Amino acid sequence: MKIRTNSLAFRLLFSSALLVLIGLGAGAFALMEVYQDAVRREFDRQLRIVYDDLIGFSKVDRSGRVTFEERPDYPLFRRGVSGWYWQIVHRRRSVAQSRSLQGEVFTVELPPKINTDFSYETEGPFGKRIRVFARQVDFEKGGGAHTYLIAGDWTGPSRSIEEFNLTIALALGALGLFLVGAGFVQVQFGLLPLRRIPPALAEIRTGSADRLTGNFPTEVQPLATEINQLLDHNAQVVERARTHVGNLAHALKTPIAVLTNESSSADAVQADIVDAQTEIMREQVEHHLARARLAARAGVLGARTSIMPVLDGLTRTLEKIYAERGVAISVEGPPDISFRGERQDLEELLGNLMDNACKWAASRVKVTVRQDVDKMIVEVEDDGPGLTPTERRQAVKRGQRLDEATPGTGLGLSIVSDIAEIYGGEFKLMDSSMNGLMARLTLPVVEA
Repeated sequence: MKIRTNSLAFRLLFSSALLVLIGLGAGAFALMEVYQDAVRREFDRQLRIVYDDLIGFSKVDRSGRVTFEERPDYPLFRRGVSGWYWQIVHRRRSVAQSRSLQGEVFTVELPPKINTDFSYETEGPFGKRIRVFARQVDFEKGGGAHTYLIAGDWTGPSRSIEEFNLTIALALGALGLFLVGAGFVQVQFGLLPLRRIPPALAEIRTGSADRLTGNFPTEVQPLATEINQLLDHNAQVVERARTHVGNLAHALKTPIAVLTNESSSADAVQADIVDAQTEIMREQVEHHLARARLAARAGVLGARTSIMPVLDGLTRTLEKIYAERGVAISVEGPPDISFRGERQDLEELLGNLMDNACKWAASRVKVTVRQDVDKMIVEVEDDGPGLTPTERRQAVKRGQRLDEATPGTGLGLSIVSDIAEIYGGEFKLMDSSMNGLMARLTLPVVEA
């Protein structure tokens, strides 16, 4: 599953992975240091045993020369190039050494204080890596301090430390991968209830559901409750808006009707003026109230209307109305496509377009419906005389009628344009393949 960098899942995974990396890294470093320190201390302990024997058997005269009551006998210190050596240094000169050195010397680092243990690693004779245990001893009658150095082959312990470090790195690396993977599973499982909310909201938006339903965890349930309350509040606001629009319509229509009736008793000139002005007022009121009702309905979440039943009903009605002229209406389109909006708005849209096509058709009207991604395209064509580009632009203007002999108010195509605009759609008039006019309507569709 792809995780976006600005998501909660990424933040949780990144923070947990970072903490795992820091924790395991610190743990690995500590384990490596502890093991290496233990190996060094054990190695130094073995070297110190040799030192204790050397210091116990050695005697130093006033000139600084070292002699032994009994020379220490260790097989490793007798064999040449063994990597195990001892050496006594006085005034930067080797005054005694093991047979294994075969006359060679190794680097001397003096301890910082007299009678203080000092250890270090260096490149020894014959190219072997050695670890040196050193201690300065100040003999009262020995001509100054003598430095006792005991060295051992550090190749084996060094390899052991490297193998241990590699094992720890691989083991903790595998553990880190497991913990990160477990964190990924934990995050995905923990955020699963939140992932259910977007599809549920999409179902509400498309009309498949009207509320968030299901069992949510304690931490998510308040969010689901608030969303449902917001949906209820939205529905209440829309209902109040519809009520107010209806009340306003009634309040305005009554005075206009009174003015129209009163004009009949006035003289002819005044009556014509009053009639003309009241008709303008009526059209303006109808237009703006219609837009107000549309805006209220378009804001309803979850509204959906199947288009084919609406088209079938309109086809039956219009074929009866225009039966004398023999107008035939054909409908093509997928049966399961749905408009994301209210049924009465869809009926008004399609009714106006199909009625207009039937008025001007010679004998045939064709309605085609198809889906284009998240839009629904409806094309209504007729085989009538069609319109010029100038006439098309004039036809969608409110109150414009191209043929005064044909019944109508000139508001039909304007209403279609208004409804399409409110729903985020588009309305166009263009030439038809049937040699008449084609009205193309683009509307939001309910996603499958």
